[in-house]
Amino acid sequence: MNYKILTLPSFHFIGLPLRTSNDKMDEIGAHWGRFYSENILSKIPGKIDNEVLGLYTDYESDHTKLFTLILGCRVDPIRGTTLSRATSKELVSRTIPESKYAVFKAKGKMPDCIMKAWSEIWSSDIERAFQFDFEVYGEKSHNPEDAEIDIYISVK
Repeated sequence: MNYKILTLPSFHFIGLPLRTSNDKMDEIGAHWGRFYSENILSKIPGKIDNEVLGLYTDYESDHTKLFTLILGCRVDPIRGTTLSRATSKELVSRTIPESKYAVFKAKGKMPDCIMKAWSEIWSSDIERAFQFDFEVYGEKSHNPEDAEIDIYISVK
């Protein structure tokens, strides 16, 4: 699978967390379902755009162990850092530091294209940092028959 290496500046993020693992795909699917059915995106203060990010962090060790999946979006560092009382119990904020990433493109039918991309990432020889990895669901991800999602993998 082709990828490019780039460095991204720091950004702020707010979203709905779930502690899980890759052997709990039903749980991960249900988490995505909750994110959309409860319109969590509308509850996030200080959004800078409407791109949804699936952020993977707090790795116990690697992709075979527990991690935290946070579904949310980038936020303005001033307006987004203070959560309202109404949302602070269910949403979390993170500051993602400037980091180097291998960027992959998943393209095709959802969710098959994402699963295929992750399988290739897991079996690759990339030196992963297991810090902050994320999927970006922008405009090109909206067609479930021909979606395009960028996957950013933090590397050493």
